[in-house]
Amino acid sequence: MQQQRTIGKSVSYTGIGLHLGKEVKVVLEPAPANQGVVFVREDLPNCPSIKAMASKVVNNERGTTIGDGIVKITTVEHILAALSGMGIDNIVIKMNEQEFPAGDGSALPWIKLIQTAGIVTQDAPKRIFKVKSPFWIQDEDRQLVVLPDDKFKIAYTVDFPDSWIRSQFAEFVVDEKTFIEEIAPSRTFGFMREVEDLKKKGLIQGGSLKNAVVIDDNGIINEEGFRFPNEPVRHKILDLIGDLYLIGRPLKAHIIAVKTGHLFHVKLAQKLEKLMEEENENKKEGFLEIRDIEKILPHRYPFLLVDRILSMGDREIVGVKNFTVNEPFFVGHFPGHPVVPAALIIESMAQVAGVYLLSKSENQGKLAYFAGIDKARFRRPVLPGDRLVTKVKVLNLRKTTGKVEAVGTVEGKVVAEACFLFSLVEK
Repeated sequence: MQQQRTIGKSVSYTGIGLHLGKEVKVVLEPAPANQGVVFVREDLPNCPSIKAMASKVVNNERGTTIGDGIVKITTVEHILAALSGMGIDNIVIKMNEQEFPAGDGSALPWIKLIQTAGIVTQDAPKRIFKVKSPFWIQDEDRQLVVLPDDKFKIAYTVDFPDSWIRSQFAEFVVDEKTFIEEIAPSRTFGFMREVEDLKKKGLIQGGSLKNAVVIDDNGIINEEGFRFPNEPVRHKILDLIGDLYLIGRPLKAHIIAVKTGHLFHVKLAQKLEKLMEEENENKKEGFLEIRDIEKILPHRYPFLLVDRILSMGDREIVGVKNFTVNEPFFVGHFPGHPVVPAALIIESMAQVAGVYLLSKSENQGKLAYFAGIDKARFRRPVLPGDRLVTKVKVLNLRKTTGKVEAVGTVEGKVVAEACFLFSLVEK
């Protein structure tokens, strides 16, 4: 299982923004697990913050800007690409201006800054979003196709028929090594014929040959030339990776992009964000029926004591057992006064926890044995017709052991609670 990551210490970088042309100091700080990427504007009253989200995008002309009220953060794509490429899930980014510094026009300054800070593994699993069904976005000859995949792949085509660079293509399976070596060094590029119009719009006020590659009818104006023969299309891939990290989670999908840009990138990120929300809602409404449970737990009648899983999220699960008067144990426990045995209440609660533990990909095919029960308390009897709702919180989960806290309720009143220790073993 991949774990979430943050940086090891606070680091800073100062530079000039590409579009607004203002000097800005950026400070990167570690953040706790499950927080995500949070930007803080220290130059504004009360230091307001905004989380990186596709739904927060307010402008994507020549860069991506997120905003909420008075808070705006401009040109976020390069820092987000670096965080995605380096596998950083949680971080606080403090700024004293609106726009990120351009650096050399690539993601390398941010890569070096993160490497200086160091990377720390956190005690929480990565929340990877895996695309399950194909879909696409198209407008005339521009299109983005998204296919299910076990990795993060990007194939990108750019086409500038009236320019010196013409058409370019690149394709990568994106991992940390590939991102650092093949994608991060690629720089922002533009065409000389566009410079005056962009400046009239208030853009590229901080632009220069030090932070962008400029191309005219005869070729590259920058003396050093391209860093790669197809540097422009590689930079488009960098931008796409950054824009997609607005969803706040690593992605598993194969993305095919043709003649797109920030507008399409953000549309895709917003589509993915909606798919994640729908997936979360489905989990809340009724995640596992009995047939799904039987695929996870080895138990069968008369000892399968979970009827449905109502929800399963990050380190927690809620399950249900309906006890009817037809349960065979009521005949002897007790004649004329049927009560669910305390041992079976414990077993039902433990089986709900077992569904969570054994549903993890690394635990599929294993068995969950009881290794210990602590702090078991029984508050009320459970009777025929009662619906036992068990909420489990996972306290610790390792390769061969798991520790959970479980609380069972009937009609909102606690009937039992306990801490369970499990041993995870191969069948």
